Amino acid sequence: MADILTLFTSIGLSEQKAKETLKNEALSCALKDAIVQAQRFRGPSGVDKAVGTLLYSMASRLKDPKRLAFLSDSIVQCKICTELQLAAALEFVKSHPQDPINQREFDEACGVGVVITPEQIEEAVESVIKKHKEPLLKERYHFNMGLLMGEARSALKWADGKVIKNEVDMQVLHLLGPKTEADLEKKLKSQKSKVSGGEVRVKKEEAAVADEEMTREGKSLMEQLRGESLKFHKPGENYKSEGYVITANTMDLLKKHMELTGGQIRTRFPPEPNGILHIGHAKAINFNFGYAKANNGICFLRYDDTNPEKEEEKYFTAIKDMVEWLGYQPHAVTHASDNFQQLYDLALDLVRRGHAYVCHQKGEELKGHNSPPSPWRDRPVEESLVLFERMKKGLFAEGEATLRMKIAMEDGKLDPVAYRIKYTAHHRTGDEWCIYPTYDYTHCLCDSIENITHSLCTKEFQARRSSYFWLCNALDLYCPVQWEYGRLNLTYTVVSKRKIIRLVEAGVVRDWDDPRLFTLTALKRRGFPPEAINNFCARVGVTVSQTTTEPHLLEACVRDVLNDTAPRAMAVLDPLKVTITNLPENSKSDVRVPDFPANEAKGSHTVPFTRTIFIEQSDFREAMEKGYKRLTPDQPVGLRHAGYVISFQKIIKDARGKVVELEVTCSSSDSAEKPKAFIHWVSQPLMCEVRLYERLFVHKNPEDQSVVPNGFLTDINPSSLHVISGALVDTSVKGATVLDKFQFERVGYFSLDPDSTADKLVFNRTVTLKEDPGKIRSAD
Repeated sequence: MADILTLFTSIGLSEQKAKETLKNEALSCALKDAIVQAQRFRGPSGVDKAVGTLLYSMASRLKDPKRLAFLSDSIVQCKICTELQLAAALEFVKSHPQDPINQREFDEACGVGVVITPEQIEEAVESVIKKHKEPLLKERYHFNMGLLMGEARSALKWADGKVIKNEVDMQVLHLLGPKTEADLEKKLKSQKSKVSGGEVRVKKEEAAVADEEMTREGKSLMEQLRGESLKFHKPGENYKSEGYVITANTMDLLKKHMELTGGQIRTRFPPEPNGILHIGHAKAINFNFGYAKANNGICFLRYDDTNPEKEEEKYFTAIKDMVEWLGYQPHAVTHASDNFQQLYDLALDLVRRGHAYVCHQKGEELKGHNSPPSPWRDRPVEESLVLFERMKKGLFAEGEATLRMKIAMEDGKLDPVAYRIKYTAHHRTGDEWCIYPTYDYTHCLCDSIENITHSLCTKEFQARRSSYFWLCNALDLYCPVQWEYGRLNLTYTVVSKRKIIRLVEAGVVRDWDDPRLFTLTALKRRGFPPEAINNFCARVGVTVSQTTTEPHLLEACVRDVLNDTAPRAMAVLDPLKVTITNLPENSKSDVRVPDFPANEAKGSHTVPFTRTIFIEQSDFREAMEKGYKRLTPDQPVGLRHAGYVISFQKIIKDARGKVVELEVTCSSSDSAEKPKAFIHWVSQPLMCEVRLYERLFVHKNPEDQSVVPNGFLTDINPSSLHVISGALVDTSVKGATVLDKFQFERVGYFSLDPDSTADKLVFNRTVTLKEDPGKIRSAD
């Protein structure tokens, strides 16, 4: 260790930097090899600090170790002399993984042998200053000198940046002369009028809203995903991706892949068919299908059906329905089980190549990341082949044998299982198989079989990236590239399949589609439009970091869509009978109500207006209260759309003193004094049931044991569901079909529930008209 420390300090590293380098085994090994290679050319004491700095930078950034000797030689032979040239060299070897490297192309790409004379630098800077002379003379030293530097460097790609800066400084000084007192003063920023704290808050809120609007409208999900493609590899250039392993066959395999796909982007959405999709899956669907769509590619819906114990047909159907509900059409629907025979044949090949073995350790011994090495790891290949065949024929009990791959995962897990025994009939293959492949074995191979270009998955699979590359390469198969993105999580909910099942079994929720859940079927039933969910995913953005978001942000997206798409109707949730005494007993007229008051050209409907109407109990106060603008004994109120103002005449109460009816008179709103408010009403209405939903859990993180020590089932909000069985709604909704959406004026957005019958309609409140400020405060 001391010898290596001395070796590192000999090239100019400080002792502290050298010690830090030793902690990184991969870096210290690469740097040691680079220094040894350099000393062969220059001798033990011939590597100076300038060369040492480039060697260190190269060793820390190089992804392909087989190029280390080539780049070390280029540095010590002074072909690569600057960081700029080194960056070009690293990019070149990354883009040219095959041997041999074309020296002429390398030299040209890296500026090898290019000599930039002082005269060239002087001329380039002179040209740039001449171009900007007028603003330079006007602004003097307040001019952006970085602009001059940038343009001069663009003209002389391989010139030393320090030399260019010195030349710029000198020529600017010659043009402008020394700095004056005015030049030394800070440039004044434009004056802004002072505003009060309240105005500042409002402006910040407006800016935040504007930013969200820009994300949603200025930069749609498709635009974000087209931009994301700039970060990803192009089809056929998999080898340029970080961590991608290049073998002797890589380029031939990529060539065949390109011939088969024509350079088309291919993605896949690979859910397990053992549960219902949730809001987090919406991001995955949008990312996989959206990325392909945005870049003229195709996306497969592939069921990862390798665990027959938990898979049910209803999940297959529900998953496909949800993908299509969100607006995406799979290029093809495939199953991992389509490839069971091919996967088995590849497993045999893996054993023959010495990369897998049959193991008899029990399941509990394999759990965790510190499981002991298998005593069967080095058993003969032929023996493993025989035992694997016996596994396939059903000659072992469940748990008695597994097939394991010889690889250490990035998270430290050793030799993951490739096949296990399960005596459970498969929904598609029946009893044909009693051994089933695992995710770690199946996933990358199915990606390879389907010629996927971009295997997009959530961040927790990053630890499996190296095993993904390893398995494809171990079998000499085309190797796609795995890219990770951040999960989307919501507060005040749980999305785990196991926990939702416990909620159902405990009777807390009715089923997977209970509107208080955040499964996609539940959101659909509650009335969330698919466009709103897609817009929400766009607002969250295509991020690689894990995102935890508040439900009110999703609800805001829902309001945006429903405001433009949900026709208006009038409904009274807590009815109070009102008799208009100055209208005849049989009085009846039709009132036209616009479906969208902001745009009446989009249509209208009519509702009856009779002597008896119903209003909300909360729209009447027996005693006047400060700030109250609706009906009181001394204050009239207008009726929306009717053209009438009503004035109190008499109150009727039941035996308990509750107000049960009002008697009023009406006058035309054209002749009456304009009232302070207009309220909604219904006449000859339909009776309906209304279900009002609130957050299912009390706390933001119901799974956090430090906040909810007795478990999430003890954190249920007792007010999460309020059923109103005697609500009244106007007759315009009579012909509505399940999931039709309406805005009940002044009440909220509602959707017709599947429980509706011909005799009684049932409406779910999708969201309130405006966000409850209390929800936002509690989320802070």
